[in-house]
Amino acid sequence: MWSIGYLLGFLGAMLTLASYLMKSMMPLRVMALAANFAFVAYGYLESALPSLMLYAAMIPINAKKVWEMKKLVRAIENAKSDTPVSEWLLPHMHRRVAKAGTTLWHKGDKATEMLYLESGQLKLPEYDEAIGPGALIGEIGLFAPDNRRTRTIVCATDCTLFSLSAEEMALLYYENPKLGYHVMRVIVARLMHDAEVAQQDREQKDRSQMAAALEASAAAAS
Repeated sequence: MWSIGYLLGFLGAMLTLASYLMKSMMPLRVMALAANFAFVAYGYLESALPSLMLYAAMIPINAKKVWEMKKLVRAIENAKSDTPVSEWLLPHMHRRVAKAGTTLWHKGDKATEMLYLESGQLKLPEYDEAIGPGALIGEIGLFAPDNRRTRTIVCATDCTLFSLSAEEMALLYYENPKLGYHVMRVIVARLMHDAEVAQQDREQKDRSQMAAALEASAAAAS
């Protein structure tokens, strides 16, 4: 006759199997966490020390993942229209330092990550424009059809950056599709800014050409 320990072991196995059938990450982690507790109880009752130690170690890991996901979900759900997307992406990003003169990527490179600039200054050579702390960059390339960079980014000074890979971004989106809305806000704002800069450049060029034409006309008349 089966003991309570064996029944808990089978329960843990069924919960583990169920976790692989989940279509989103939150239910998957919750199922995995429940399976961990069932296997720990099985290991304790049946004196199965390896199972007890393994699943006891996995409990804080899965619990941490569940807590992080819930925190992200709450942040996204409570985010206002003017809340910087970086505020709730930052806990999932990885810190790194780049020296002045470092080219983070060239225009046309394959996009593999998005970055948050914590300190320092970046430069856009094509636009002769500077980017200061608090900026989120590289998100357009991750969502572009060809996943290519639309401009070159160079460190004008020593910079402290936080990165999020394309795979991690996809995972966060998979965990909460509302993420897409907030990232789209950032992308649209960036595209509108670029369009405005391009328009100003065209207007400046037109004014310069008109001034040159007037000067040439005045010189010919004299």
